[in-house]
Amino acid sequence: MRVGKYEVSEGNRSNTAITFLMIGLGAGALLGLLFAPKAGKQIRKDLRRKYDDARETVEDWTEDARDAAEEVLERGAEFAEDVRDRVSPLAKNLRRR
Repeated sequence: MRVGKYEVSEGNRSNTAITFLMIGLGAGALLGLLFAPKAGKQIRKDLRRKYDDARETVEDWTEDARDAAEEVLERGAEFAEDVRDRVSPLAKNLRRR
């Protein structure tokens, strides 16, 4: 068993917060549906609409995350190329000696 002081990193805090937010939203929506005075057909229609909205939101987040990842990869490639260009002359000089 490990003993020591554990600290939560910043990334885990935001992930945990988002997880609890989603759980709270889901629970609130479910309670709202249970106590809403609507007919079954209308509730199913509302559920379908909310499901479609949530799916669109997740798709938008996925697109944003994909764009951000592509940008990071592009920046990384540019950085690696820049470092390669700077180190190449030094490597050539070292090989000559």
